[in-house]
This record gives sequence, structure tokens and C-alpha cells, in this order.
Amino acid sequence: MTLNATVGDDTWATVERLKGWLDAEDNATPQQARLLRLLKVQEEVGEVAQAAMGAANANPRKGNSHTWEDVQHELCDVMLSSMVALLTLTPDAAKVFQERLDAVAERSLT
Repeated sequence: MTLNATVGDDTWATVERLKGWLDAEDNATPQQARLLRLLKVQEEVGEVAQAAMGAANANPRKGNSHTWEDVQHELCDVMLSSMVALLTLTPDAAKVFQERLDAVAERSLT
């Protein structure tokens, strides 16, 4: 499998712009923003579960309510929310993410 896109400077620049927008638009203190952005990740994970259950027709009450494309979108929302949360915790989010990715790859792929 080959990935055509990488999480690079452009991606993190966009995440920084989104974080800036959130900082300007919400009424949270910095401490509240950290907590709320971590909770947002959990909310998005729940939406992945809901979409996956809907795509798998696993809820008799709702039936086939989602597609696997919906699941993909919800997973992207988890990733984006996580990136914003990480950037809220540290201005070095891109470096922290890359270091963690490298560590997991080293541990798992060697």
C-alpha cells in the first residue's frame, strides 16, 4: 500500500489556523480549552462508532443509516480533533507527532 499524501507543513499550518479560529471564537479559558478539545476527540470517536454500526446495519432501530464513506469522514474528524488538541497542548505538535510516529514505527516495524 502506498499513501499519496503525507501529514506535512501544509497540514499543520491548516491545523494551526483552525486552532487560532477556535481560540478566537470560543469563550473558554486556556485551561478549559485544553479539556474541551480533549473531550471533543472522545465525542468524535463516538461518532465513528455510530457510523460504523450504521454502515454494518448493526442497530435494528436505525437500520443501514450510514455508509463506510461516512465512517472514513468520521475517522478524519477524530484525526483532526486530535491534531487540534495536541496543538493546544504544545506548540511543537508536529514535532511531537513525528517523534511518536517514528517511535511506534521503530518498535513495530523492526
